Amino acid sequence: MPISDDADPDALISRLAGPLSPSDRVAFRRAAENAIEQIPCAGPGLIYRLVSGVWRSYFHPPDDASWDIAQELPRSSKLTKAAPIGRDDPRCGRRRARPKPPSERRERTARQRGAQ
Repeated sequence: MPISDDADPDALISRLAGPLSPSDRVAFRRAAENAIEQIPCAGPGLIYRLVSGVWRSYFHPPDDASWDIAQELPRSSKLTKAAPIGRDDPRCGRRRARPKPPSERRERTARQRGAQ
């Protein structure tokens, strides 16, 4: 897997242009290249800050009203239709009962010994 070279302004511009709408990509690329040309000596950090600032002016997030979580969830399944597993459900296995107080344990032990 090749390592991306962020020092290359063209690679950075291409990567940031990806999520933009197709009509904004060309305008963003021109504006980013013009902004980089204005700086005589720029390192990768300065180029990134400059280009990301230009990118913010071209990025328009999608409308949240058109998105619903139900679109992301899988359709119905047996697991989602069934009742949740709870205390009385045989699928959950045997649960430990609360330990009895010491006095009740002694009485029960005494009864068991007497029955033998």
